[in-house]
Amino acid sequence: MRAQEQTGKMLGWWQVMGIERVDLAVKRSAMMKWHYGLALESLPLGWVRMENARQAEVYIRPARGSAWPLVFLDDVAAPLAVRAAGKYDAMVVMTSPAGGCHLWLRCDRSLDEVARRAAQRWLARRLSADLGSVSGEHLGRLAGFKNWKRGGVWVNVLGASCRGRSWDPSPALSMEPAETMAPPASTRAGQGAADTSPSGREWGWICGLLESGCPPDVAYTRLLETACGRRGHDAARYAHRTLQRALQRTGRVL
Repeated sequence: MRAQEQTGKMLGWWQVMGIERVDLAVKRSAMMKWHYGLALESLPLGWVRMENARQAEVYIRPARGSAWPLVFLDDVAAPLAVRAAGKYDAMVVMTSPAGGCHLWLRCDRSLDEVARRAAQRWLARRLSADLGSVSGEHLGRLAGFKNWKRGGVWVNVLGASCRGRSWDPSPALSMEPAETMAPPASTRAGQGAADTSPSGREWGWICGLLESGCPPDVAYTRLLETACGRRGHDAARYAHRTLQRALQRTGRVL
């Protein structure tokens, strides 16, 4: 199957699942170019392919700010992801032969971002998925493009099912609410009054992400997105500086 067909298969399955608008992100070096709230049929795929040929990474998600009937899991073992797609309506995206799969799972109801986060965290613990990718708004790779982080391998749809079998998230949603962006106790210990400014909240949040095992590049991407609206053109510098300080604070390295 050609690259364009892989992209079409992924987007077509999303459309059947009721996804009408998406956020597209193209990352080259430390810069992220965002397209928010695009209709599936209006994605600038020609431009994206040119950027990908220049070794830009290509990511996508259902548009933020709306409830959608999909939850996302990262780094799921391929056999387990394929079994899930045999039981429920799901799409399995192979991001590299050496790594796990992205799993997009259809729910029996639309979930807002907080509910998606709770459902994804509950599922990730049971499927041994990446616990650093359960934010409710996490990006996945778009099929039909190269994954330059893994040496330029193609991202392909491994399987997609649509049999009218949706997953019921009730068990996950009955658990305690998903954690918010507040600093974890380990970050606040020994400090005085908490810094409730936007920068202070983001500092605690990014430290918490790194302490939980989130990869630094993923933490950077999420911080950059969060800060873009507030810091404008300075967002990339701010995100890079904050990440470097947080890496030192938590003892992590790039």
